[in-house]
Amino acid sequence: MLRRTLLLVFAVALTATAQKYAGPRPPKADLPYLKHAENLIPTEAADAKEEKKKEDTLYVIEGANSSVKTPLASPIFLLQAAKLAPERLQLFKLDSKSDRREILFSPKHPPKAIRVEVTHLGSDLYRIEVNESLEPGEYSLSPEGSKQVFCFQVF
Repeated sequence: MLRRTLLLVFAVALTATAQKYAGPRPPKADLPYLKHAENLIPTEAADAKEEKKKEDTLYVIEGANSSVKTPLASPIFLLQAAKLAPERLQLFKLDSKSDRREILFSPKHPPKAIRVEVTHLGSDLYRIEVNESLEPGEYSLSPEGSKQVFCFQVF
């Protein structure tokens, strides 16, 4: 009897902690979408070009600004994951110089990733939330160790 009661309590606890999501779903897998109320806006997907400078690596994305803009200082993204691992995504602020966006990775002064929280919403759907307010500027979600970037602008 005690065992059956414990199993029942455990099952109820699991059900209560499960995330239920009834909002819009991303139409394309492995592309983070900015969530604006009930609208999903695809981020700008690109591959950064790598430029070596002695022991430093500069990653460059063409265009001074992203075509994807949000007024939200703490954006939320939805991602339907197939090949992309959501927990490996890192958020970085980019510098906009001339006609391109860039970020410098230096062993002496590595860029600091902005903290994000990843929540599994069921099956292959994930919510990615920025844990702090972002200043206006250019940003990129990037899988750790990859040149793949998902860019957006906070205005």
